[in-house]
Amino acid sequence: MVRSSLLLAGFAAIAAVHAATKCSLDTHCPESKPCCSQYGECGKGAYCLGGCDPLSSFSRDSCVPAPVCKDQSYRFKDMTGITSKNKYLGDPTKTDWVMDGHAVPYKDSSLLLTMAPSTVGTVLATSRYMWYGNVKARFKTGRGRGVVTAFILLSDVKDEIDYEYVGVELKKAQTNYYYQGITNYTQGGNISLSDTFNNYHDYEIRWTPDSITWLVDGQVGRTKLRKDTWNATSNQWAFPQTPARVQISIWPGGLASNAKGTIDWAGGVIDWSGPDIQANGYYYAQFESVDIECYNADNAPGTNKKTSYTYNSDLGTNDTVVDGDKPTVLKSLRGTGTDMDANYPNAGNGASRPESSGEAVIPGLSGAGPGTDGHPDENGSTTSRVDGSDSDSDSGRAPVDGFSQGLPSGAAGGATWNVVSALVAGCAIFGMGML
Repeated sequence: MVRSSLLLAGFAAIAAVHAATKCSLDTHCPESKPCCSQYGECGKGAYCLGGCDPLSSFSRDSCVPAPVCKDQSYRFKDMTGITSKNKYLGDPTKTDWVMDGHAVPYKDSSLLLTMAPSTVGTVLATSRYMWYGNVKARFKTGRGRGVVTAFILLSDVKDEIDYEYVGVELKKAQTNYYYQGITNYTQGGNISLSDTFNNYHDYEIRWTPDSITWLVDGQVGRTKLRKDTWNATSNQWAFPQTPARVQISIWPGGLASNAKGTIDWAGGVIDWSGPDIQANGYYYAQFESVDIECYNADNAPGTNKKTSYTYNSDLGTNDTVVDGDKPTVLKSLRGTGTDMDANYPNAGNGASRPESSGEAVIPGLSGAGPGTDGHPDENGSTTSRVDGSDSDSDSGRAPVDGFSQGLPSGAAGGATWNVVSALVAGCAIFGMGML
């Protein structure tokens, strides 16, 4: 009877957690779970850290201030400097990268970002933010139908600069940029190169207040000037301009539950029995290094003189970014930007125990990937583009069904998993069996 009661309680918890509170510019988060995550859902804790959207949260101050830029060179020989999103509390001096998914060190020289069957891959995001500057990554992409590798800059207000690679187009790097998440797909351009799965390439983004330059192996592949992005309708520059995290990832654009446009752009429905799955048990992208050079401006925009970045206006433009001294570290994953010291009952400092609470504190990556996906429209067609040129059609982003990072396809999110685990632990029921 006790076991049956706990099972019922577990499934009730699943139902409650599945009813995630969505957020957007038009629908802000409630005060009880005030932070809008990168994936458009409300919560506390990790929802309020990297990727928290201040313009869609309960208030701008709900998000924890973002750590300022620091020049860094990362060599992926092991897991040093990488922390799970379940444990990260906002201190950039304790970790360089926050991981969602699973990575494997390879021969002491590189890191494999993996994507096993029934998961949505892996994303690593820097703990610090870049406000202009140069970032270069050396890696080999994944391969296969529906497999997407990405190297992007993404700000909390959805400014974005991309490299994306579709696993059936291994001689093409797709580049794009977005302003505040506005999905204008006329802005893309391709760069031709040798096979991206078998060969390492150095991919670089040089970002200034006036231009974006994409380089491959030291050669300029594309440049976009801010002066060419004026939007007369909105009376503003539609140009990425706010502090952004570097993100590297592999994700299933061809996930069967994704929108048809996304699947088509990714080369089709992913084959979970492909050769890399047969040989290794997962698809993978192989990263060797990332180098970050801050812009180091004397005056804003582009400074990194103090501790953290915040916004003083809902405009979310570079003249509303504040390089200030607000702290960036939560005491626990119950905290928010307005209650940094919130903690679990009877817990000490540094507590990060989401499993002990039914609260939404760990956001999950959806099957759409960490940024704005390729170039599908709502009718499922893909955009035709020419090397080095802008694409010639415009469309909105096709919606995708939710699918949480690193969990089986039947599980809806980390919070659900943690609640169920806590409820049924005493009954020796393993969470996977329940779902």
